[in-house]
Amino acid sequence: MAGNEIDPARFSPYHELRAARVPCGVSEAAMKTKWLLIALLTLLPLLLPFGAAAQSADEVVAKALAARGGLGRIKAVQAQRVTGTISFGVGAEGPFVVELKRPGKMHMEMTIGGQTVVRVYDGKSAGWTINPFSENKDVQPMSADDIKNISDESDFDGPLVDYKAKGNEIEFVGKEDVEGKHCYRIKLTNKKGEVRFYLFDAASYQLLKWESTRKGEDKDYPVESFFRDYRDVKGIQFAFEIDSDSPGTEQKQKIVVAKLEVDPEIEESHFGKPSPPPPSATPPPAGPGAPQT
Repeated sequence: MAGNEIDPARFSPYHELRAARVPCGVSEAAMKTKWLLIALLTLLPLLLPFGAAAQSADEVVAKALAARGGLGRIKAVQAQRVTGTISFGVGAEGPFVVELKRPGKMHMEMTIGGQTVVRVYDGKSAGWTINPFSENKDVQPMSADDIKNISDESDFDGPLVDYKAKGNEIEFVGKEDVEGKHCYRIKLTNKKGEVRFYLFDAASYQLLKWESTRKGEDKDYPVESFFRDYRDVKGIQFAFEIDSDSPGTEQKQKIVVAKLEVDPEIEESHFGKPSPPPPSATPPPAGPGAPQT
């Protein structure tokens, strides 16, 4: 996202529920963490009047970051805690909390159907997950692929802040409307070759929409997120509502932030190996299989 943005990718359990059987008839694809966070992405997670002369990608991003509160304020943030609710549809919703702390530390918990998914990264080289929807419900170390990709989730500055230093490239694509508002479209390609699009309001420079693709078992499918209800928290603008979907499918996800704390006190132990989950008398409900990402 464009600096302290709530990233949809953080909340779609694409890692935790990769092999999960999910409750209440919700597909696994709808429960994958990275097609949201970013998404608390984010929480990740950001223009001249629309008729003005074309701008460069750097100009658009610079103005978007300024509209969010400015690079100085964004980079001064040392920690964040985001709490709220996440919904994948009727009967598949619950609370979440994401804690982030420099450099790159993350602790996420999300409860669906009475079962809590946990995802932790120490900011260095180790991470752990607890996935009650998988066959092994104990604390598990993150895979090598998870560790390789974890920087996207734990970087609450987002890929547009210092994008060159992070190995990312940006490109101004053009102008279009999003929900009746004129927007500028920016293309970001990260160092792994993954492409995302950011659509910024041409008047306020707020991020209105995010687009990407996720890999399924046999094909890629599009995902998009809409950012709404911006509020000021200590001089920085945050979206308190994120609606995500995959066009052409029934997959939908909604995040509503109840509280966003900037620089809260967070114990270092939150970023270490989590305690094993208590034994469950009954197994979590199962749902139908779906494409995995």
